[in-house]
Amino acid sequence: MFSSIGPLEIILVIVVLLVIFGPKRLPSLGKSLGTGMREFKESITGEDKQRDHTDATGRPVLNQSQAHDDQPARAPEAAPEQRA
Repeated sequence: MFSSIGPLEIILVIVVLLVIFGPKRLPSLGKSLGTGMREFKESITGEDKQRDHTDATGRPVLNQSQAHDDQPARAPEAAPEQRA
């Protein structure tokens, strides 16, 4: 019944996705779909390791809570004096 999917069917699916979601939302949909598939695979296989995320310079990329904890505390700035 569904023996093969040809190029015409793939083009039809892409056109329907563009009409429904628009070209601006397709990249974010693809990214979220890939992330969901990766998380599903890791949960099925039992891989519960922390990945080593690094940026282009080789420094580790921190999440929001880690980045907030590592910043030194700043002293509150004094309000500027107002003259009458």
